[in-house]
Amino acid sequence: MDRLEAYKSIAAQASRGELSFPTNVDATLKLQRALNDPDCHADTAARLVQAEPLLAARTVAIANSVAYNRSGNEVTNVRTAVQRVGFRTLNALGAAVIVRQLDSKITEPTLRAKANQLWQHSAHVAALSQVIARRVANLDPETAMFAGIVHEVGGFYMLSRADEFPGLFEGEPDDWIEHGEQIIGRCVLQRLGVPAPVMAAIEALWVGMRALPPETLGDTLLLANDLAPVPSPLYERAAATSRQAAATIDFVIGDGTLNSILEESAAEVSSLTSALI
Repeated sequence: MDRLEAYKSIAAQASRGELSFPTNVDATLKLQRALNDPDCHADTAARLVQAEPLLAARTVAIANSVAYNRSGNEVTNVRTAVQRVGFRTLNALGAAVIVRQLDSKITEPTLRAKANQLWQHSAHVAALSQVIARRVANLDPETAMFAGIVHEVGGFYMLSRADEFPGLFEGEPDDWIEHGEQIIGRCVLQRLGVPAPVMAAIEALWVGMRALPPETLGDTLLLANDLAPVPSPLYERAAATSRQAAATIDFVIGDGTLNSILEESAAEVSSLTSALI
């Protein structure tokens, strides 16, 4: 089977709902659903989070990041961390765990390197999205961070299936964009229960159109994607801003500019990125 046939085969499976996930992903999805139950209390959430070591570690790390630890008081336990970050941030962190679980079985060195770079890219986009949403676009920062975390989940899914289809990532980037990204990405996002507004923002990223200054979640995600210092290893959007051009993006926001806001928020972006990675 050649590369294009492989993309089309996986896309057809995804369209039929035949998605092959590691078993630990299903367990984390159940955990996420429990955390999203409106009757779930903080003590129950803390117990659920403690049952998943990776999620527990990420929760404490995020709680101690500059963005969430305004007082400078470090937390050392999951219960206090859950209270500090809140349930919406927990939802985003659960998504981060799922994304990493998708690539857990990748052992081939080249694919492993792609997966690691893709996660570094996603973490940077998530952190930038959180700050841009809060400081520039006046949007919900937790939703923006969630969108950044999952915006490349289709790529992670493809990497997790690549051992079944040798040479899957050896072709032109346009092959993935044309035959896989939107169909496979949309199906995986739906399987993970991603809310419609986040789906719409990611689809705006695929289209590549945005407003500056950012007005919508899609604009925010696009801007963060272009500003991320680590690019996606899978492809570059046809309308993407180059790394050099991204460094020149600036506009006035209130009494400041995008660049001044990003400089002021550099510690927040760095700490959020580190906590996610």
